Amino acid sequence: MNGTFELRLNGSRIVSAHLLILLSASIGFALDAQHVVDMVVVIKHERALQLLSHGQAVKTYKVALGGEPVGPKQKQGDHRTPEGIYELDSRNAHSQFYKSIHISYPNQQDKTRAAAAHVSAGGDVFIHGLPNGYGAIGSAHRLRDWTDGCIAVTDSEMDEIWSLVKNGTPIEIKP
Repeated sequence: MNGTFELRLNGSRIVSAHLLILLSASIGFALDAQHVVDMVVVIKHERALQLLSHGQAVKTYKVALGGEPVGPKQKQGDHRTPEGIYELDSRNAHSQFYKSIHISYPNQQDKTRAAAAHVSAGGDVFIHGLPNGYGAIGSAHRLRDWTDGCIAVTDSEMDEIWSLVKNGTPIEIKP
C-alpha cells in the first residue's frame, strides 16, 4: 500500500485521495483569487495582516514587525513599523528578501513630525518575505519581531499577497 486510497463507486475508481486533496486546495485558493483586494490592514498588536475586499477580510496572515514594534515610526533607524494610511506603490521581485512590496511611508504627517524633531523620517518600508536563502525558516520567523520596521511574512504567503494585491492598493497600519 502506498498511502493513497481510491474512492470506488459500484466497483469503478472515482478519484484518488491525493488528487482530491490537491483539487480542494486549489479550489480554495481560486475562490480567494476571485476577490478583488481593495485594502490591506495591518493590526500591529495582533501581528496580523488582512486583505480586504469590500470591507470584508478575505485572507489573514500572521506577521513579524520591526524590532521595536510599539508606537509609530518616528525616525530613520528606530526599528519601528509605521502607523497610518499609506499606499502599496511598487514591488521588487529581486530584493534582498524573497519579494517585497513598497509602502509609501513617509506620508505628509510623518514628514512634518520628523521635521519638527529635526530628524529624517526614513523610508524603505515594505511588506516582504524572508531574507533570500532563509525561506526554510518558514513561520518560525514570527517567534520574534526582527525587521527594521517592515512587515514580514513567509515566502509562500508573500507569493499569495503578491498575486492578490495590486500596486495602488491602500494600506492602513493600526497600533
